[in-house]
Amino acid sequence: MDRRTFLLSSAATAGATMLPALPAFAQAASGTAPAPGDARLNAVFDQVLAETVRESPEFATSLGFDTGKNADLRHKLGDNSYGAIAKDLARSRKAQALVRAVDPATLSPQARIDREVVLYNIQSNMIGPEKFGLSSPQGPYPISQQDGVYFSLPDFLASTHPVKTAGDAQAYLDRLSLMGRQLDNETEVQRREAAKGRLAPDFSLDLALGQMAKLRAPAPADSQLVKALTSRTSAANIAGDWQARATKIVADQVYPALDRQIALLRSLRPSARSAAGVWALPGGDALYAAALAQATTTTLSPDEVHRMGLQQVAELTAQLDPILRSQGLTQGSVGARLDQLNRLPAQLFADTDAGRAELLASLNASAQAMQARLPQAFSNPPNAALEIRRVAPEIQDGAPNGYYFRAPLDGSRAAIYWINLKSVHDWPKYTLPSLTYHEGVPGHHLQISTAQRAPTHPLRKIAFFNAYLEGWALYAEQLADELGGYASPVERAGYLQSFLFRAARLVVDTGIHTKRWTHAQATKYLVDTVGFAPGRSQREVERYCVSPGQACSYKIGHAAWLRARERAKAIAGDRFDLKHFHDVLEAGAMPLSMLERIVEERARAV
Repeated sequence: MDRRTFLLSSAATAGATMLPALPAFAQAASGTAPAPGDARLNAVFDQVLAETVRESPEFATSLGFDTGKNADLRHKLGDNSYGAIAKDLARSRKAQALVRAVDPATLSPQARIDREVVLYNIQSNMIGPEKFGLSSPQGPYPISQQDGVYFSLPDFLASTHPVKTAGDAQAYLDRLSLMGRQLDNETEVQRREAAKGRLAPDFSLDLALGQMAKLRAPAPADSQLVKALTSRTSAANIAGDWQARATKIVADQVYPALDRQIALLRSLRPSARSAAGVWALPGGDALYAAALAQATTTTLSPDEVHRMGLQQVAELTAQLDPILRSQGLTQGSVGARLDQLNRLPAQLFADTDAGRAELLASLNASAQAMQARLPQAFSNPPNAALEIRRVAPEIQDGAPNGYYFRAPLDGSRAAIYWINLKSVHDWPKYTLPSLTYHEGVPGHHLQISTAQRAPTHPLRKIAFFNAYLEGWALYAEQLADELGGYASPVERAGYLQSFLFRAARLVVDTGIHTKRWTHAQATKYLVDTVGFAPGRSQREVERYCVSPGQACSYKIGHAAWLRARERAKAIAGDRFDLKHFHDVLEAGAMPLSMLERIVEERARAV
């Protein structure tokens, strides 16, 4: 899920000025009477959003906020110049002061939670700009195989920017015409950051350059940037010379700027280090500690996380052993036997377009079957639309293996679960149910859909805490097992392999960034321990190298969700109700320490 920091950053802040006023959000969510300060807190939240929405047009579009008074945002892109981080920090400091000025003693219980969550989020997002001059310590490189305008903007224009009217198509052209500026801004940022020693590792730059070459290779008229507009205007019967106009922009503005960025990266490539971890950067140890704390919302040290990973790898390996033996896989380590299972012809889709279509159909069927089981464990499970799509071939070399795009708050577009199908052999059939439960239901899609429909302020709806979200998604894989979602022992092995993979991530991420593991060493560990194909394992490792700390959020978050549930059971005893426990999702995302505290308070109140 995306691994992106949302609130109050230049790439990701949305506004409430185009939404209905929500003066009663706190009592609506909690069922209690409003307190004297609730309305003031709500007004402060409105102000924070209103003052920052103008700086984040892409995120406004992703949430459907680019309408009404903010309709012009659909024609714009955010500021990604070198000075944008300082501007974001100034806005964050102002927002922090406004929220702090509301006395928590004047608030209702739910409003106090909302104030605490928003303050935590603001403070967390200030760490990168204040301490490191970065938007986030989890994103130390302006350009990598999964970071940069070349990577994100074409995908955004093709999948998130709406094209339903001639006005939308014109807005697409307006944004496309700004892509050259965005690329040049980023090129200058990367030039300055490289002078500070912040340049992605050599293998990352090679991947980025390869993907840029693929984006640049077609004639302008055949560019994906042009086709994404012409195919959609054609489908919507929108008359106009869209192809000619888009082609001219790509030829005259986008490609030349992309060429300048490629030239810079090629000139920097000889100076790129081979070291995979951020330990090699100036101040790298402090940077990783901050990234780990931000990603996990804990104070765990890298050594503690590494030891936790090794212990969980041992426990999960022991659970997998008898299942694999029952399938006749008795020779070699658990990782080697999982690799044998991966290679069985019965577990593989054909590596063809037809095979990819069959794989996507199986994912849809799995999601629909689990949707029907949700009432067993949820009071009022959402049934929001979810599309399952393959990652665009142009970026699949460096893209994650799977990730989720939330739907806009107005429901005008379905959420999207992306899967990287560069090689279908990376996805043996027995591994797919757990992935779908993680990204779809009862995972990210259910959790985020629940939070977005809750009667809380938009600031809470878009709050992003990776350990909470990814921890829930792993918990959802386990809940799917409890709901009978794995049809055979081998599918259950896929679920346990998923957990083994996330435990191994704790070892690998800390190994790369603090124990000086090499790119190849980390890849081999994943292959040997988890049994994933080398290509898939390598893409995972390459992701961890440029997104320090993020991979640790999954299993640490999962452990917190399990502790919270067990604590609620211990407190409530016979009164424990699984559906009531899951109702905490209505309160929205929050740091893990808050989650455990609030679950305990709810259990005592039953």
